Amino acid sequence: MEKVLIVDDSPIQATQLKSILEADYDIRVAQTAEDGLNYASSGDYSLILLDVVMPGMDGFTLLKKLQEEIITQSIPVILITSLSDIQHEQLGLTLGAVDYISKPFHPLIVKARVNTHIKLYKYRKQVEHQSMTDQLTGIANRRQHDTYSIVKWNEATRLQVPFSVCMFDIDHFKAYNDTFGHPAGDKVIAGVAKTVSSYLQRSTDFLARYGGEEFVAFFLGDNAKRAFEYLKKIRRAVEALHIDHDPSVSQWVTVSIGGITVIPQRENSYEVYLKIADTMLYDAKRYGRNRVVWANEKMEQWHET
Repeated sequence: MEKVLIVDDSPIQATQLKSILEADYDIRVAQTAEDGLNYASSGDYSLILLDVVMPGMDGFTLLKKLQEEIITQSIPVILITSLSDIQHEQLGLTLGAVDYISKPFHPLIVKARVNTHIKLYKYRKQVEHQSMTDQLTGIANRRQHDTYSIVKWNEATRLQVPFSVCMFDIDHFKAYNDTFGHPAGDKVIAGVAKTVSSYLQRSTDFLARYGGEEFVAFFLGDNAKRAFEYLKKIRRAVEALHIDHDPSVSQWVTVSIGGITVIPQRENSYEVYLKIADTMLYDAKRYGRNRVVWANEKMEQWHET
């Protein structure tokens, strides 16, 4: 069931809207703009019904804040207000509202417009999902990584929790393609992605195909030592697939992994630590491949021998 957020300081009007929609949608009500912003940032809503005239922060100000936040800017907002002049309607649409319902509202009109915009939202999300999914492996692609990494980095910065980022690379992959052909190479990429993703199932885990035979992952909450130990398990799981390689370079298909764990600060940049993870990956290959090299924010390094 799709989730709809009603932000309205009037208990009577909020109750009316809820009664019109609750048979078809999962409804939550916020009676202040501040609560509405918090709910929208923490819930997976398909639509927001927003009253314009509220004490303190009004609906136009809240709409602007919703549009500024990456996590909420894609949620469609319908403004509901008694301000029916052209100037206010133009302002709301300019700020990013998808529609404008004037009071007094008719239940059938509310239902029809809510239904229309939720259908449009679901279609847009489906298209966005397809555009952000790697077709070969079914995991996220680089475009999704570039967007979502900033969201999670900012979240870790706000909560002051450890953030780990790592780069994976399939060892001697060019030699594999030269020996077995590109279709077989595609199967290896898909198989590695499936195995790695089976270990990264928490809501705070993320894995993407970064390009070619290279992957990037990040996750929140684990300190550097635990992250290092966990990535060693993933590396061993890939090796345990026992996918035959060109015997002149390796018995099995393996991966090298490099990464770093930090507690992000506001002056830090995700891109900087992604580059450090890439440097750790380079070290993993330099030390002999099929190993994990990890660092903490003091650049103390662990690596498998």
